[in-house]
Amino acid sequence: MDCWVDGQPAQALSLKDRGLAYGDGLFETIAVKGGQPLLLDRHLSRLALGCSRLAINADQALIRDELLAYAGALGEGVLKLIVTRGDGLRGYAPDPSAQARRILQGNPPAAYPAIHAQQGVRLFPCTTRLSAQPLLAGLKHLNRLEQVIARAEWQDTEHAEGLMLDEAGRVIEGVFSNLFIVRDGVLITADLQRCGVAGVMRAELLFQAESLAIPAQITDISLEQLHGADEVFVCNSVYGVWPVRAYGDCHWPVGPLTRKLQTLSRALLDA
Repeated sequence: MDCWVDGQPAQALSLKDRGLAYGDGLFETIAVKGGQPLLLDRHLSRLALGCSRLAINADQALIRDELLAYAGALGEGVLKLIVTRGDGLRGYAPDPSAQARRILQGNPPAAYPAIHAQQGVRLFPCTTRLSAQPLLAGLKHLNRLEQVIARAEWQDTEHAEGLMLDEAGRVIEGVFSNLFIVRDGVLITADLQRCGVAGVMRAELLFQAESLAIPAQITDISLEQLHGADEVFVCNSVYGVWPVRAYGDCHWPVGPLTRKLQTLSRALLDA
């Protein structure tokens, strides 16, 4: 399916675009089923927060309308929405009158091995560290070089995802997922006020946990706490939940809370 740029089919982008020049923008990766973008409100809420924090002048209602139209034409697959600050002149200073550029790309449905969800995955111990930058923490901005470098650290099929720490050695997230641990029945995920991406599925699982009266905490996680967890899993808005069965010499069973939340995520993505 053709890409859309500012609501029109296109195969080219202006060389002056600040997303290309500086990574000055945001993106959302959205599963589409039956012509409907899934978890749409959460995706657009995160996008609006990012646009506000970066002072990108984007018409949120127009973005929603275009996204719904594009998803309807795509039918089923994975939609990528990119919002950049638009064109700019040489130099870092943004033009306050610049209008955001909207880019929509469609891809086939993600094809992950079923064994990842059924039996769990092994995490690769990435040496690339996430830098602290509270102004960007939580946002899904276009500056993803840390993840690109981390993903290049392994090429084998034994590891389905990598674990990323921050510069202080705290457990933050996967390369393309958020991470949860379970200890004594409490669901725990990393505090993302310094770095990391506040994932849409992460937010949904925390909401579901509250609805089901499952105790949950957002806090710093050390490697020692990870090693001592009863259950570990990763999640994102395309595949849902993958249990984590191993990281280095550590091994975990696929536990009951992981399965419960996996079932909930699957229902959301099969909607």
